[in-house]
Amino acid sequence: MTTTSGPGTADDTDAAGAQGASGTVDDPDAAGTDASEEVDDLDELDESRSSTGAPDDADPPATAVTGSKSGNGGNGRTRKPAEPEIVATTEPAASPPPSDEPGGSAGTGDSADKGKKPTSLAMGLVKLARPKQWAKNVLVFAAPFAAGRLDEADVMRRSLLAFVCFSLAAAGTYYINDARDVEADRLHPKKRFRPIATGVVPVPLAFVLGAVLLVSAVGLSLTVRPELAATVAGYVVLTTAYSNWLKHIAVVDLVAVAAGFVLRAVGGAAATPHIDISVWFFIVTSFGSLFMLAGKRGAEAAEMGDDASAFRSVLGAYSHNYTSYLRAVTSSAVLMAYCQWAFEKADDAGDMSFPWYHLSILPFVMAVLRYALVLDQGDESAPEEIILRDRTLQVIGVVWVLVFGIGVATA
Repeated sequence: MTTTSGPGTADDTDAAGAQGASGTVDDPDAAGTDASEEVDDLDELDESRSSTGAPDDADPPATAVTGSKSGNGGNGRTRKPAEPEIVATTEPAASPPPSDEPGGSAGTGDSADKGKKPTSLAMGLVKLARPKQWAKNVLVFAAPFAAGRLDEADVMRRSLLAFVCFSLAAAGTYYINDARDVEADRLHPKKRFRPIATGVVPVPLAFVLGAVLLVSAVGLSLTVRPELAATVAGYVVLTTAYSNWLKHIAVVDLVAVAAGFVLRAVGGAAATPHIDISVWFFIVTSFGSLFMLAGKRGAEAAEMGDDASAFRSVLGAYSHNYTSYLRAVTSSAVLMAYCQWAFEKADDAGDMSFPWYHLSILPFVMAVLRYALVLDQGDESAPEEIILRDRTLQVIGVVWVLVFGIGVATA
């Protein structure tokens, strides 16, 4: 009995062969490397490297169109080789835009615009001021909050003005720092997209506007309180010294940046009369800043690899073992200091119906441990980026504010 093929069997097989020949052939060269930005506070250094468009283990086009039998295998016919002109390849897929997320993809979070050149001078000036970094200045509210006086209208007004003063001072520092480091930034995989490095903001203009912002910060602080003006002026002197000399000396650069955080916390108390700062509060702020900066410096050194010293000589001094040691020492110090501060606050409050200050130790410890975990998982972002992105850390922070705030309100 002779068996015949079903309708279209041979033709379908030929079509399948032709389809294999004309399918998409990914070019390995299409695999792209994404390179994507707080300096002192100042530098946000994380580079994301990912590859896309890797070809699958598909059969080569030639074997898909030659030397095979027809689909039903019963008629013994040999299929005609496909004509060479039907073979086509698609254009290599374009590499995605740069991403600043470690191992992430483009278009998520802030990565969509970090690798792009600003389109205008106005946008360049705004980006150069780093508005996202102003989140650090919320430290000016810490001392009034801990003193239980943030609900007073005058105290809130003074604290808000202190926030503005430190934001102006920080922006001026960024302008001058980036103008000085323009050549080094152009060699960096991510900082090369900064407004001055791309040429959107001229270097002379950055110097002039930076000086204006610094003078404005000190002048505005004088209208609030002389003590605040002295604190802001100290911050300006510190950041200027950092940009010129201190950032080139290992360990000293860490202490200088941490001192900037401490001055913010001190500024909140200096803006308002009769707000005292506890010694333990001072220690918590100091070692907490060092803890976050140790992780940031380690990430910077790891990101740049063998080129770390070429970009900034001090980065070569921060090995993985040393930064791990710094994180262990500073996290231990900040945890012990906070416990002492919580017990001191409870003693000052006298008899309380519930130990709210003692209870606040739990979310604080969880926050420190969570931050350490994020660092250990390889997140190379700046501290403010980690805090603004990590939802778990944000929830823990809100819980701490609620528990500590209830303690302040019921004291």
